[in-house]
Amino acid sequence: MKQINWGIIGCGSVTEFKSGPAFGKVDGSRVVAVMRRDEDKARDYARRHGIDTWHSDAEDLISNPEVNAVYIATPPSSHAHYAIKVMKSGKPVYVEKPMASDYKSCIAMNQVSKETGIPLYIAYYRRYLPYFMKVKEILDGGQLGDLLFAEVILHLPARPEDSVSGTLPWRVDVSIAGGGYFYDLACHQIDLFEWFFGNVKHARGTKQNRGGLYSAEDTVLAILEYESGFSLTGSWCFVTNNRFEQDIIKVYGSQGVLEFSTFGFNPVILKSAAGEFSFIPPNPENIQFGFIRNMVEELQGLRPLTCNGESAAHTNRIMDIILAKQWA
Repeated sequence: MKQINWGIIGCGSVTEFKSGPAFGKVDGSRVVAVMRRDEDKARDYARRHGIDTWHSDAEDLISNPEVNAVYIATPPSSHAHYAIKVMKSGKPVYVEKPMASDYKSCIAMNQVSKETGIPLYIAYYRRYLPYFMKVKEILDGGQLGDLLFAEVILHLPARPEDSVSGTLPWRVDVSIAGGGYFYDLACHQIDLFEWFFGNVKHARGTKQNRGGLYSAEDTVLAILEYESGFSLTGSWCFVTNNRFEQDIIKVYGSQGVLEFSTFGFNPVILKSAAGEFSFIPPNPENIQFGFIRNMVEELQGLRPLTCNGESAAHTNRIMDIILAKQWA
């Protein structure tokens, strides 16, 4: 494929700035159609972003002959449904993270990709941000010596909308999201850790609901052990006091410590016998740009992507184990 003409299913908030505009900034790539169930909102999105065609039915977008690749930016419970339809139509598909609302759905998606030979991509774009590429460079460069273990802390206060009875966000509805904010946010971290440290050998964890604002878990503790012998501990809490908000990852080595964040993009700090060094790698204007560029280039046959549906499914599997979901 030389020219990638994208259709977007679910042109909601994530597509406004994080992803949508990036498609048109890559050579040989553009968005030609969008879909949203609310036709007025679909039309308005298309008008504001200079897109000629809008739909209110996903089937119409998938069958649109001008569209030869599809980006799915709906909530996780519908990812498998739409992705499978797109792949069976013969078109590559790019799916928002997490890959699906449960691991079994990920297996089904990958099976269809294998049977049809159609590429399946998941939006774990942090692998392609300069910030995390710098972290990867340090970890691989031996400046920490032998990697020993890591600590992960993500403690955030409840959001104002979390306490509005009857109008809770879909991200804390397990039937839609697959879990609470852990499922929505920790998936980025677990994907990064696989890129940094390799495959997980064992995972275990515990979940609780400490705030009582919604039925999904709001507090998770976990231990991940990797095939290399490396291990990490993590704590995620989404009802902490706002004075104690934390977003920090520390990787300990035999000769130093590396500190960085996942969402705050605080300075990357390397402490070793050689001294203390701080880095603030810049991010692109549209945060998914690097991933989208590499994905388009893979579709054009120019260079491969380092992650796909198989690696993304591993992330869902690990989260499902930690949350003790029924399949496990």
